[in-house]
Amino acid sequence: MILRAVKTAVSIPDELFRHAEALAKRLGKTRSQIYEEALAEYVARREPRAVTAALDGVVEEVGTDVNDWSARASRTALKRNDW
Repeated sequence: MILRAVKTAVSIPDELFRHAEALAKRLGKTRSQIYEEALAEYVARREPRAVTAALDGVVEEVGTDVNDWSARASRTALKRNDW
């Protein structure tokens, strides 16, 4: 699959730019990759169907019996604490 890219110019605060540059360097990615990933995540989080899909995934993972899930989660949390 060939993806076309569109070049665009945006203005961002200097400090945010510096943080993005440092992140790109630390991750070994290009500035474009960092901005593309950030924008894709931003858009996905605001897609109503994405929220529904994420919630459906949680229900599938933990099941629909909330009382059972709550009890298991409570036991797990209690095991982590020293009384």
